[in-house]
Amino acid sequence: MVKGSDSPTITMPPSSVVNAPSNVPDPPHPYEFLSNPWFRRPPKTTPPPEPLSSSPAAPTDAPTTPSGERNATDSSPRQQLDWVSTVFPLIATVAFAPVFGVILWLLRRRCRVQEKLKAEKKLSESRVSEDLEPNPHMSVLYLQRPRTAHSNRYESGETTGVIPENRKWEFPRHHLRFLGLLGEGCFGQVWKCETLGDSEALVAVKTLKENASEKEKKDLLNEIEVMKLLDPHPNVVTLLGCCTDRDPLFLIMEYVQHGKLQTYLRESRAERQYGNLHGGSRHLTSRDLTAFAYHVAKGMEYLSSKGIIHRDLAARNILVGDNKTCKVADFGFARDVIINHVYERKSEGRLPIRWMAPESLYDNIYTTKTDVWSFGVVMWEIVTLGSTPYPGMAAGDVMRRVREGYRMEKPDHCKREVYNILFYCWDEDPLKRPTFGELVRLLDKLLVGENDYIELDRFPDHAYYNVTGLSGEKL
Repeated sequence: MVKGSDSPTITMPPSSVVNAPSNVPDPPHPYEFLSNPWFRRPPKTTPPPEPLSSSPAAPTDAPTTPSGERNATDSSPRQQLDWVSTVFPLIATVAFAPVFGVILWLLRRRCRVQEKLKAEKKLSESRVSEDLEPNPHMSVLYLQRPRTAHSNRYESGETTGVIPENRKWEFPRHHLRFLGLLGEGCFGQVWKCETLGDSEALVAVKTLKENASEKEKKDLLNEIEVMKLLDPHPNVVTLLGCCTDRDPLFLIMEYVQHGKLQTYLRESRAERQYGNLHGGSRHLTSRDLTAFAYHVAKGMEYLSSKGIIHRDLAARNILVGDNKTCKVADFGFARDVIINHVYERKSEGRLPIRWMAPESLYDNIYTTKTDVWSFGVVMWEIVTLGSTPYPGMAAGDVMRRVREGYRMEKPDHCKREVYNILFYCWDEDPLKRPTFGELVRLLDKLLVGENDYIELDRFPDHAYYNVTGLSGEKL
């Protein structure tokens, strides 16, 4: 303040005057305010006075950015960084998880394969006695020697054999002792054998003769592979093992005590071991014969459910075991496989003409319904105690007459209830023939009753005969 002056008093902030030489302050330089670290803007209490000079240089502040925009601009890179740091690990995890899973699966698979190879090596080096011992990791059906039985009951648990769950089928061939020949055909043989070791047992071994062709070997291998697909069934011959590492090939199956049904029936007729007897008996009864047909139908019902076409169903290919239980044997063809002239190529032209359906004879078509036709002929064989079908007729006449609609007549000692079932199988239209399931139900109804549907006391020996050795036929 200047005393004695009429001009208004101008008060300058004490911090804004630094050694001023005169009362007129120099215009402040913007840089001095902005760059001086000791400068502090005083709190605004009153509006600042107007400057003395009319044209002072106005301080020019550096352009500033609003705080909201600066925060948004500053936070945008941070948000992007946060998003990348969150999403990228997730994407990497999703992308590499399948790769890690595949690697882990391959490692586990490799370990399992190595363990399997070690187990197979250990098994091949072990003795057969160790192979036949009970194992907690196997479901074992123990090999047993045949036992005598006089019951005619249908036993569902009669099948015997050693069948591990892991299906180790190969058997050491040097542990088989051949006891005798059970039967033979043009190219094949069936031997009665005994397994060596702590658990000795009787088995049947099917093999080929030395003159067998590659086609015959392929057929036997095919039969082995088909039998491997089957579970034990009381009315189907069970596969126990095989020897396929080198020739000769061996198909090892359960030993069925009484052999072929055809021979079993014929021998009972020759020795007159039949009659309408009831209860336990060593002789054949009407109920036995009905049960034979029922057993065959049950076995074929199971095979057809597994897609198996027999193509040669006949009494000669049915085996009789303990308790007079019949088992279907000699099969090995898969469903929907139609092979032209399968029997000619398999057996040098020998055909089971008397058991074949018309579509098989003339069109080489084989289905489950052609097996049903053959089953009707098997029933006729059972009723006539193993007689040759179409008695008194040559093979050529059989083919012609069947095509014309001829069917074998009802035997005098056979009641209509049984004949209707077998005649039902001989319908010209395959679609109208029964299924094996229907045949099982029809025969089961006959077994429930106590009637003698086959009157063996009236069996006429002179009316039927057996034909053997005809060329061009498979009998």
